[in-house]
Amino acid sequence: MPKYYCDYCDTYLTHDSPSVRKTHCTGRKHKDNVKFYYQKWMEEQAQHLIDATTAAFKAGKIANNPFAQPGKGVAIPPPAQLTMGQRPGAPGAPGMMPPTMGPGGPMPPMMMGPHGPMPPMMGMRPPMMGMMPMGPMGPMGVRPPMVNPPPQMKS
Repeated sequence: MPKYYCDYCDTYLTHDSPSVRKTHCTGRKHKDNVKFYYQKWMEEQAQHLIDATTAAFKAGKIANNPFAQPGKGVAIPPPAQLTMGQRPGAPGAPGMMPPTMGPGGPMPPMMMGPHGPMPPMMGMRPPMMGMMPMGPMGPMGVRPPMVNPPPQMKS
C-alpha cells in the first residue's frame, strides 16, 4: 500500500487514506510545522527584498530618499491617522474643533439629529464625518418621499 509523505513534517504516514491524512493534518505538530515553514519563507522573502533594496541604493539606482529633509537627516512620516491635520493632545490644531464649555467643564461636540443639534448619548460614539449611513430606507433610515403615492383601495 502506498505511503503518504508530509513535506512539512518530513515524515511518512502509515498509509495513504483520507482519514489518516485528515488526522495528521489536524494535529498540533503538523500545524506548528506548517506555521514555521511559512514564517521562515516570509522571513526569507523580506530579507531578499532588503538585500535588493540595499544593492540598488549602493549602485545608485535609488537617487534620493523621499523622507529626507535637507540638513536634518531622515524624517519618518507620521501614521496615516495623523496625516489628516490632527494631532493628539494639541487643542486648536488644524482640523480639530475646540471643546465647548459647559457647566461641568468641556463638553464633547454636539451631533446633528433630524431636528437639529442633539447632545451625545452615553456610550455612543459620534458618526464619522463625511459618511452618511445608507440603509434600505435611504440615508439615516428616513424613507424618501414618494413621487406618485399608490392608489388607495376602497372597501
